Amino acid sequence: MLLSPLVLLLVLVIGMMIGSIGIGGVLQVPVLHFLGGVPIHAVIPACMLAYLLPGIVGGLVYHRHGSLHGPSARQVCLGAVPGALLGAWLLPHAPGLILETLIALLILFSGVDALVRRGRGSGDGDGLGATGYVAAGFFTGTICALTGAGGPLVLVPVLVWFRVPVRVVVGLGQVIQIPISLMATGWNLHKGIVDLELGLWLTAVLSVGVLAGGWAAHRLAESKLKMAVALLLTLVGAMMLIRLAVF
Repeated sequence: MLLSPLVLLLVLVIGMMIGSIGIGGVLQVPVLHFLGGVPIHAVIPACMLAYLLPGIVGGLVYHRHGSLHGPSARQVCLGAVPGALLGAWLLPHAPGLILETLIALLILFSGVDALVRRGRGSGDGDGLGATGYVAAGFFTGTICALTGAGGPLVLVPVLVWFRVPVRVVVGLGQVIQIPISLMATGWNLHKGIVDLELGLWLTAVLSVGVLAGGWAAHRLAESKLKMAVALLLTLVGAMMLIRLAVF
């Protein structure tokens, strides 16, 4: 499927946002659907496929810079696998509106909380402990499978709320995309609903953006990166609530 230069540029910017502050994938579905004219049922499976390689690229970038907390990464991914299975099983029975509202409130409150206490120090990266990181991964996998949300959109506000250092948060947001993308794409391929051409285009453009965003993130001061995450969380949460209220 041929995408316009404007849509490709926006996908590149979204990749840079994912690579630098961990959040941005939430914008990809509306960009492709409303600006690119791609049917919604083709967009979601293609996006899930497209998150796999950028998750690997982002994880490697953060690992290279020493910002990927290895034990925590393994723990959130371990939790994400059964969480995604549970979410897929619950999907036919879940009230979507309630779930989307809860996610929007989580994102908004996490952003506001981070803004309010932006002057305080953050944790040491191990504040949740092994059980806490597995639980965060399980929660993220479940919610993503239920709503189609990207992994960082759910995981980042959860970890920000518990004051995990922002670069550790963003790095974990990269790698949790891998198990969720693998599971969702495997199921979608089995059902024959993946537009491989679209998925590969998105993979290539997003990967370049994530690489550039990850490079930029490690050249920003921790305080500026934390402020960017907090502001975007607040904005995205508010926009989601407005959309739910209007539509």
